[in-house]
Amino acid sequence: MYAVIRSGGKQYRVTPGQTVRLEKMNGDAGAKVEFGDVLMIENGGAVQVGSALAKAKVEATILENRRAGKILVFKKKRKKQYRRTRGHRQDYTAVRIDKISI
Repeated sequence: MYAVIRSGGKQYRVTPGQTVRLEKMNGDAGAKVEFGDVLMIENGGAVQVGSALAKAKVEATILENRRAGKILVFKKKRKKQYRRTRGHRQDYTAVRIDKISI
């Protein structure tokens, strides 16, 4: 059984027991989170989409709020002695999927 949920403007394919890194969410470690925006559920070969999922939800537990590794952005204009380096670290929330209910 798996589901496709929407969180933080992105879509994630999740299964019960899986750990997923989502865009930063409010909440402390150990808090329960419920995703009501379920786009699809597959259960034993039967796929459900659309209005059949109006009451579907995915329950999860927040494991931690952290920052991802640094990403360096390097800009250069050749022959002009122009170089710029910028760094960026994205915040994320790690959650464990507990249950998918229809």
